Amino acid sequence: MKSLKYVLVVFTLITAASCKNDKKPLKNSNAEVTESINKTEKIMNILFVLTSHEDLGKTGEKTGFWIEEFASPYYYLVDKGVKVTIASPKGGQPPIDPKSELADFSTPATERYNKDAATKNLIKNTVKLETVNAADYDAVFYPGGHGPLWDLAEDKTSISLIESFYNTNKPVAFVCHAPAALKYPKKADGSPIVKGKKVTGFSNTEEEAVQLTKVVPFLVENMLTENGGTYSKGDDWTPYALEDGLLITGQNPASSELVAELLLKKLEK
Repeated sequence: MKSLKYVLVVFTLITAASCKNDKKPLKNSNAEVTESINKTEKIMNILFVLTSHEDLGKTGEKTGFWIEEFASPYYYLVDKGVKVTIASPKGGQPPIDPKSELADFSTPATERYNKDAATKNLIKNTVKLETVNAADYDAVFYPGGHGPLWDLAEDKTSISLIESFYNTNKPVAFVCHAPAALKYPKKADGSPIVKGKKVTGFSNTEEEAVQLTKVVPFLVENMLTENGGTYSKGDDWTPYALEDGLLITGQNPASSELVAELLLKKLEK
């Protein structure tokens, strides 16, 4: 009898310990579900705006958006779980600057893009800019290429969109020639968005190097300065980007991923 009692006591202790341990995985499981829900809630939506302009002045050559300036920030952001919507003034397929497809300008991001049928399909079917509501997004990013100097700089929908983002406390980011789109947007007080801000963009010396100073309608560096921005730059063709409040700008194609990094950090604060 004593032996039987001993076995029953031991069995009871083992069972109790087992039940105790069984509760731990349930706790961990709930924690994992909660963490998963939190991650889902933190998904960010960023709007990319590409140019619809394809003629390089009166040269007879073509322009458009620069692949590296789209691909590098795009992949940086989507790889971090960011949802990206792509828009352009005319919608549909925006023009690609043919020079950006040359082997000389190949990067890991452009090579990835060249093999990425899904992203190419998104580019082929960009949303028409006038249908976009800034309230649906956390930030806006403008890749460059020479095209924005002609259309996005003057496009009333783009101007209004940038103002909507900026004046509702949402970050606006631009790289290379895309700061051209900041020519007319205003703060709530009516002053240029760039006034009193540290800014950068494609430099005069870089424009001279590609021999387009007399082709473009205006120089990005000059326009930013004339609008009251505090312009600065790094060495030509090297990464250089600035964040000043809600405004983030990058100097050239090499700066595109750096602008995306600054934008994401801004959103995560």
